[in-house]
Amino acid sequence: MSADLVVRVEEVLDRIRPALHTDGGDVELVEIDEEGFVYLNVMGACGGCPMSTATLTLGIENELRSSVPEVEGVVTV
Repeated sequence: MSADLVVRVEEVLDRIRPALHTDGGDVELVEIDEEGFVYLNVMGACGGCPMSTATLTLGIENELRSSVPEVEGVVTV
């Protein structure tokens, strides 16, 4: 995983984090694999929330894929 790719993914996550923080949650970038899948650790209130899957897919994954074309998808760990 290139340093530039990590920086660009973190920049997108930094734009999303304030919304997650308002609900008591956060995400942590764990890794980006060679196929372009971003592995995230969902933390805080988001970790046990039944809506976290929708948040990841509809919010985080869509934003990452539109902002960072190399991203193929998001996986929670």
